[in-house]
Amino acid sequence: MPTVDVHQHFWPAPFVAELARRRRPPRLSGSTLVLEEGAYEVDLDAHDAERRLALLDRDGIDIAVLSLQPTLGIAGLPEAEKDELVGLWQDCVLELVGGSHGRFLALAPEHPAPGFVGSIVSASAMRNVESLSSVLGELDASGGFLFVHPSAAGVTSGAPAWWPAVLDYTAQMQAAYLTWLSYAQRLWPEVNVVFAILAGGGPFQLERLASRGVAVRSGLHGNVFFETASYGRRAIELCIETFGVHQLVYGSDVPVIESAPTLSAIRGFGDSVVKLITADNPSRLLS
Repeated sequence: MPTVDVHQHFWPAPFVAELARRRRPPRLSGSTLVLEEGAYEVDLDAHDAERRLALLDRDGIDIAVLSLQPTLGIAGLPEAEKDELVGLWQDCVLELVGGSHGRFLALAPEHPAPGFVGSIVSASAMRNVESLSSVLGELDASGGFLFVHPSAAGVTSGAPAWWPAVLDYTAQMQAAYLTWLSYAQRLWPEVNVVFAILAGGGPFQLERLASRGVAVRSGLHGNVFFETASYGRRAIELCIETFGVHQLVYGSDVPVIESAPTLSAIRGFGDSVVKLITADNPSRLLS
């Protein structure tokens, strides 16, 4: 059974060129990515397909699921700009997937589309889960999975560069996860949904729920998965103890985050756990 990284981002060369052409966020100025939340240096060479395949080989991972990160803020652009960027990305990535001999798969930005294994939506979109009913209905019919990812963050004056990723993104993911539990799960019990970055600390929130009289067992569902990017042994161990190892899937968030620390932490649990998190569990999403 192939091993899978369910959380990688990739910008095809025409998409990079379009970001460089833009004059307002999201845009590229040389190797600086300018977003509403701030500016970040990026390694554009990390979006070379051959280099990405070499990284998969280094990590011992067979397949990467590629997506366009909602943190770019494309969803908030005027409709014409959004459609242009999303359409360009989808066309280029489908071509890449088609020529990758199965090494690359991809998630469609929000709305399911032919050739994609599911959809990626922003955590903020979950605030109004009714607006996702058509997306969820299509995924329910097609068997694709939903990947919930942090949204673009707001500007916090004077905050350090890591502030959005550590504070805003985790808070968004906690809210998205609890929204799913409290409302969407009963409506879409057959849709496989993956929450990035361990749902921003989902295990802690279940304990918090229990302190408010909510049964912890109500938060355990076979169709709800938790992706591991950026976390190490202690957080992953807590997630295993809370949700069960069958609900964790490996994701790296490459190229935003280096894959080795999380992968090393998972491999520290032994072969049987590694097989579940990197192969067996992702196969349930892709079958």
